Amino acid sequence: MVCAPICNRFVWRRHSSQLARPFVLGIESSCDDSGAAIVSRDGTVLGEDVHSQQNNHLKFGGIIPPVAQEFHRDHIENVVQRTLEQANMSCGDLDAIAVTNRPGLPLSLLVGVRYAKHLGRKFNKPIIPIHHMEAHALMARMTNKVPFPFVCILISGGHSLLTLVKNTKQFYLLGKTLDDAPGEAFDKIARRLKLRNLPEYAWISGGRAIELAAASSTNMAKYDFPLPLSHYRDCQFSFAGLKNTATRHILQQENQLSLAPDSILPDYNDLCAAFLNASARHIAQRTLRAIRFCEKQSLIQPGDPKTLVISGGVACNDFIYQTVSKMAESVGYVTVRPLKKHCTDNGVMIAWNGVEKFAVGQDIVLDYDSVDIVGKTPLGVSLIEMVKDANIPSKM
Repeated sequence: MVCAPICNRFVWRRHSSQLARPFVLGIESSCDDSGAAIVSRDGTVLGEDVHSQQNNHLKFGGIIPPVAQEFHRDHIENVVQRTLEQANMSCGDLDAIAVTNRPGLPLSLLVGVRYAKHLGRKFNKPIIPIHHMEAHALMARMTNKVPFPFVCILISGGHSLLTLVKNTKQFYLLGKTLDDAPGEAFDKIARRLKLRNLPEYAWISGGRAIELAAASSTNMAKYDFPLPLSHYRDCQFSFAGLKNTATRHILQQENQLSLAPDSILPDYNDLCAAFLNASARHIAQRTLRAIRFCEKQSLIQPGDPKTLVISGGVACNDFIYQTVSKMAESVGYVTVRPLKKHCTDNGVMIAWNGVEKFAVGQDIVLDYDSVDIVGKTPLGVSLIEMVKDANIPSKM
């Protein structure tokens, strides 16, 4: 037990007597954030901490894996220790340690997995290996009590995935990005627009900068963005085409106005709004087809709850969330997302996934050497070809 004042010891007695076990420590290091959290079976977050590398990577224009690994090494122990202190617990009080081991940047994953193994061996605790994207998909269940099955759209800086979640073990992949992920495309266009030259956008992500800039638009229709893949009746995504269209608009305006190299388009707000609107419509259209496919194939039965979960870092974007929610409402679906701070990479989602797995006896490992990292791995069983063969229209 961590040394603490009497009042904190009372809090721990309350935890142990009133909260349901298991208590699971989650460790997340799949990309550039070192995260940890302790969660109980009822979804209470007993402690959480995160060290973000975002500001360190902004100056490089992207994440450099060896640099990210070094930051993880420097901070992972402190992040876990602060989490334990918040919870007024020691590792001996835990029931299991959940850790992201796939997919992600291998050098980053390695730090978290090695530290989890170290703690597991030292305190004789089982390890629960976690699929990063499965954890994102299940995160909404912690606060919203979402029943199975549900359709889920995972959108972030590295992924665009549509999946049907049947339970903690069964995921059916309905669509994925063919090129850029939405967050990646937003970051590239924000850099191309030189938004960081404006003080209000200097220290925020490209996606957040575009969302804020778009909110000040006075003419969203000024720039034309054709809907990607509109002739393909599947659930695949393509944001490279939208990115290229935005780049052409920027070049055309820069040449027409004879702008200096470090100048910013006078109507950058309108371009951001048009780009964001096209991206949101693209996501909504593909998601609508996924819903119709699941119902047509009886993967979602008439009596099942109709729920759409949106998760991943881009789910924080309110414009995208509202656009997709409006589409879902039109076909009778309720849309939910985790708390915004839990949409991005964090230890809570890893701990919660560990809690759910522990409850059903899934992937509880004491052979630490059997847990390895996997940089790239699919999400569940792919039904992408079945979606294509179904040839389902999806006009909005």
